[in-house]
Amino acid sequence: MTLTRLVLPAALAALTLGGCAYNETLGRNQLLIVDDSSLARQADAAWSEALRTQPVSRDAALNQRLRRVGDRVVSGARLGDRSWEYAVFVSDSPNAFVLPSYKIGVTTGLLALVKNDDQLATVIGHEVGHVVARHGAERASSNALGGLIQSGVGSYGETAGGVAGVITQYGFLLRYSRRDELEADRLGVDYMQAAGYRPSEAIALWRLMGEQRQTATPEFASTHPSDASRIDALQQYIASRGWN
Repeated sequence: MTLTRLVLPAALAALTLGGCAYNETLGRNQLLIVDDSSLARQADAAWSEALRTQPVSRDAALNQRLRRVGDRVVSGARLGDRSWEYAVFVSDSPNAFVLPSYKIGVTTGLLALVKNDDQLATVIGHEVGHVVARHGAERASSNALGGLIQSGVGSYGETAGGVAGVITQYGFLLRYSRRDELEADRLGVDYMQAAGYRPSEAIALWRLMGEQRQTATPEFASTHPSDASRIDALQQYIASRGWN
């Protein structure tokens, strides 16, 4: 056995222990070894590239709607003191994303798909939930530890088009685990409810996404799987809070 084979596991173990942080919102420990400032710079680069290379809608009504709902949701998440940026990208494919540097993007296809502002708040709340839960930093840390960043991008980035493809190439919009998705669902409902939106519309939104999957899978649904067990979990959570 070589010295490298002896030292490397010990070094990784030390790094893992040193990078563990307790997330009070989630009630669990997370592996976080990626520098937040580096992640923010990467997110800003992805946002700038998307704005530069992808068509952006100048429709005043669409942009005002996104900002109005987005501002309410981030305030519900107690993040209203941050400097948020919004953009509506022209694409028929329903999609949305939030970057850890406080950038929110949605497509015209998503705005056409949702039936009301409550459903739009569901989407934004879910994505903001990923930010608050630091799922992106957690994934980046796991990938950095295992040297898996390139393989992770390839799973979705090679097939995603438009703005999703651009953002994915910077290491964002990768597939989250089932645990991450359920955590983001719960946080998202908390935030939309705090903002004055109806939690029951979260169920309607995910059912709508499930219907869309029957014909053509939207990019948003492809990275956020909507199945019966997930909807059941969300229904149980909403009922446990006494919301409707």
